[in-house]
Amino acid sequence: MLIDAHAHLDRYDDALDAALSEITQRQILTISTAMDLPSYRRNLEIGERCEFALPTFGVHPWNAPEYVKCLEELREAIERSPMLGEIGLDHRFVDDASQYPAQRLVFEFFLAAAKEQDKIVNLHTSGAERETLSLLARYGIHRAIIRWYSGSLDILREMISHGLYFTIGVEVLHSEHIRAIAREVPSAQLLTETDNPGGAKWLTATPGMPRLIGDVVQALAELRGTTAGAIAQTVQVNFARLIRNDPWLSGTYARFFAGQSDHTLP
Repeated sequence: MLIDAHAHLDRYDDALDAALSEITQRQILTISTAMDLPSYRRNLEIGERCEFALPTFGVHPWNAPEYVKCLEELREAIERSPMLGEIGLDHRFVDDASQYPAQRLVFEFFLAAAKEQDKIVNLHTSGAERETLSLLARYGIHRAIIRWYSGSLDILREMISHGLYFTIGVEVLHSEHIRAIAREVPSAQLLTETDNPGGAKWLTATPGMPRLIGDVVQALAELRGTTAGAIAQTVQVNFARLIRNDPWLSGTYARFFAGQSDHTLP
C-alpha cells in the first residue's frame, strides 16, 4: 500500500471517478485535506465512496481572513475531523502582510483544538517555517505532518529534532532544493504526498492523478540509494507509527497496517 499524506480530492471535479478508481486499484491511502468548510463537506461525501480516502478539516491560511471572525462556527467540524488540516501559515505566496494576523489567529485556534483533542495536524508552512515551529513548541504539539517543506535546511533540522514528520511530493521530480530536503529527512520521519490534483498542475500545467505517488516513491528511492519497495514500506511503517494509539484513527485504519511495526523498517 502507498500513502498519499496530502491531497485535495474535492478538486477533481469531472476526473473524480477516475481518481477514486486509481486510488482503490492501487491501494493508496489518501489524506484528503480541506481548505474551508465547503471543501470539507465535499471530502466527507468522497470519503463515503472510497475506503482509502481519509477526509480531514482545516482552514488554509489563504482562507483565514474569511473565517477569523467566526471561529466558533468551526468547532463542530473540528470535533468531527479525526485529523486537522490543511492548516498553517503562508508568508511566501501571500505577500499582503495585513493578512498574517488573521492567519495566525486561525492557526492558533486549530492548534489549541489539536492539543485539547489529541489530534495530528497537517501543516502548510511556506515562508513561515520558524514561526510555525515556535507555535508548535508553545502548544506542545509533536504529532504533526509538515507537508511540502521548502524552507531552509537549518530550520528543517530543528523541526526534525522536534520529532515532526515530513512529506516529499511531486516537486522532488523538478527541484534540486527539494531533493536536498528529501535526502536530509530521516527515514523514520519520511512520508509522501502528491497535493493532487493541483501540485502537478502548478509545476507542469497538467492536473495530477493518484498514480503520481508512485513517481514520488521512485524518485525517493533513487535519491536515497534504495528501492521503491523499501521506500513504500518505510512510509507505511511511519504512518502506522504516527497513528498508533491515536484515539481518532488507530481503530478505523488499523486494518491497513496489520503486522506493521518499527521492526519492519528496511
